[in-house]
Amino acid sequence: MHVLVADRLTCSRCGPDFGLILRADQTRDRRVTEGVLGCPNCRDQYPIIGGFGDLRAPPRPELPKGWAGDPVIKASEESEYLLPLLGIIQGPATVLLIGGPAALGGGLAALREDIQVVGADADLARWPADPAWSRIVSHPGIPFFSRTLRGVVIDGRLDRHWFEEAARAIAPMSRVVVVNAATTAHEWLQVAGLSIMADESGRVVATSS
Repeated sequence: MHVLVADRLTCSRCGPDFGLILRADQTRDRRVTEGVLGCPNCRDQYPIIGGFGDLRAPPRPELPKGWAGDPVIKASEESEYLLPLLGIIQGPATVLLIGGPAALGGGLAALREDIQVVGADADLARWPADPAWSRIVSHPGIPFFSRTLRGVVIDGRLDRHWFEEAARAIAPMSRVVVVNAATTAHEWLQVAGLSIMADESGRVVATSS
């Protein structure tokens, strides 16, 4: 996990107004491989093990099955379609990929060095550490301050709450991209306060004002 990402994370128990404090036990090239993220409000601690951050509010049972699948090295070409959908021309920027799209995190990070890519999915705990991007799991929401992410790519198979969280977390004039979009995605994004830019071929793109 990159230290810049760690600085922007919030407590999953207390909510997005409460930032976390990093204790880095092992680092390499500004990446935390072992450490703890602590909340000064509730005193809970979120472990970073093998570069993977477990941002689930307690209690923390065994990790469930996610959507990203087994570790697979994706070529950057497989992630190229995400950049124009996200509308990011230049960084710095932090982009979050939730669910199945998290498997494209490494490929997306390889396309631009000025973007911090974060994948959020339970399956990523099994993926090898990669200095190009950060891996987390979170519950019950997105553990980032409101209106700070330059883009969120979300799996349309997730429930409505994650769409609402994505709308909360993106910065003004930024986008939420839904892949594997169900027919409900369009409505959920609009109700969350976003404007629909495109809706075709199982992908929906929405933007904040």
